[in-house]
Amino acid sequence: MALPAWLRRKPRIRSLLLLANLLLLALPLGGLWLLRLYESALVRQTESELVAQAAVIGAAYHAAWRAAETGPPTGMAPLGASGWAPRLPRLDLARDPVLPVPPPATVPPQPPIPRALAAAQGLQPVLQEAQRITLAGMRVLDAQGIVVASSREEQGLSLLGQEEVAAALAGREAAVLRRRISTSPPAAVDSISRSAGLRVFVAQPVLEDGAVIGAVLLSRTPASLGQVLWGKRAEVAALVLAVLAGAALLALFIGYAVARPIQAVAAQARAVAGGARRPPQRLRASAVREADELREAIQAMAATLERRAEYIGGFAVEVSHEFKTPLAALRGGLELLQDHGATMTPAERDRFLAQAMADVQRLDRLVRQLLELARAEAPPPAAEARCEVGAVVQVAATTARQAGLPVALEAPAAPLWVRIGAEPLRAVLVLLLDNARQHAGPQAQARITWGPAAGGAVLRVSDSGPGISPGHAGRIFERFFTTARARGGSGLGLPIARARLEAAGGSIRLLPGQGGACFEIQLPGADGSLPAGRRPRTAQ
Repeated sequence: MALPAWLRRKPRIRSLLLLANLLLLALPLGGLWLLRLYESALVRQTESELVAQAAVIGAAYHAAWRAAETGPPTGMAPLGASGWAPRLPRLDLARDPVLPVPPPATVPPQPPIPRALAAAQGLQPVLQEAQRITLAGMRVLDAQGIVVASSREEQGLSLLGQEEVAAALAGREAAVLRRRISTSPPAAVDSISRSAGLRVFVAQPVLEDGAVIGAVLLSRTPASLGQVLWGKRAEVAALVLAVLAGAALLALFIGYAVARPIQAVAAQARAVAGGARRPPQRLRASAVREADELREAIQAMAATLERRAEYIGGFAVEVSHEFKTPLAALRGGLELLQDHGATMTPAERDRFLAQAMADVQRLDRLVRQLLELARAEAPPPAAEARCEVGAVVQVAATTARQAGLPVALEAPAAPLWVRIGAEPLRAVLVLLLDNARQHAGPQAQARITWGPAAGGAVLRVSDSGPGISPGHAGRIFERFFTTARARGGSGLGLPIARARLEAAGGSIRLLPGQGGACFEIQLPGADGSLPAGRRPRTAQ
């Protein structure tokens, strides 16, 4: 099953580095979030433990209340009967406010309820003993909010000023967070003292037949993160090692995905710089697009250099061959004049000098055409030129008519713009018309038609001559190939025309089976060109 295109598309280096940075940033941020979440879990754990202890102390106080001989409390409104009522922890550091430290206990205006005092009498030593294990502050209050049993020195004082106590005496369970101010020096991480800056308070009402007969108030400082992490130091160390291993794997992955392909591309570049015609192909694909693009660019550069080297080598051989014949003739004629000039007749000397001048002119023509070919095959300029085909064709046709070649024109109904300079296109048309004048015979005529085509324009330059033989048709665009060398042909005209057109993104080809010679030129369109399908009109 083939993967979708968006999955097969490789990421860029910046995307890979951004992802790596986000992952590295997520590690500490995720750690902070987990620590905050764990700190809230410690608070809830403390609340859950205090709720369980308060339920036990409240049940003991309730049982002692029933066993007391004094009458039931008066002035308390009965509450609705309750069945199963599990109490789940609800405190959350991110949601619940942290209240100030609790107000100090006050002296009540009336004594505690005797029955509550009697019921809590047996709980006093229990609370003090339990505090040694649980480290929690424990108080049992009567229905007036007066402490009747406590693990601290608050016996007989009123705690009705605390919000959670008032809520419990109204029949509601309450749990709050309060600030904790400690005047003792910081404790070691492995001590039982807790250094957290807050304290959990849980107030649990005690009910008898739906009426509040008292409350249980418990408080304790939750364990700090430092103490918990110290207790889990082995696990924390393993987690740190896992994070370091993940970072190392991430670095290795980035090195594999980014550095390795770039090193391979650098090796290819060094191979090309060392003279290799083609760089060695990598067997493995890279993980990022830039490395593939760089590799493809270097391979394209190497292929271009190879083609350029082959072109220069072949060009040098062809040039040397073309220059060899006139140079040999010129040298032979000059040697004859040097050795036998004194004994030659004036007519003989004039004949040798005329031959030498013809060879010099041929060399001069070859040099000029070679320069023109080099300019045509050079990379095109950055700025794109454009011209209107009809205007250029009119200029080329006028030049051919002045040289004695009749030219008929078949033009479209509206101007046609192409992406090529007027001068290069005029030079190509003049060359094709000049070839028709030289090779098609004295009675030949030429025709130029042009019109819109898909993506641009098409021009056809034809003549009424005998045409080009099949044996020569495949070689007419080769450099220095000509059938008119005796008449001064150099074989560079059609290669120059093709180079000019290809430099502008166009092309030229010989159409077969047209009677005379017919060349078709394809050119890219420019702004203002006609859409395909417009019918041309004939213009003479």
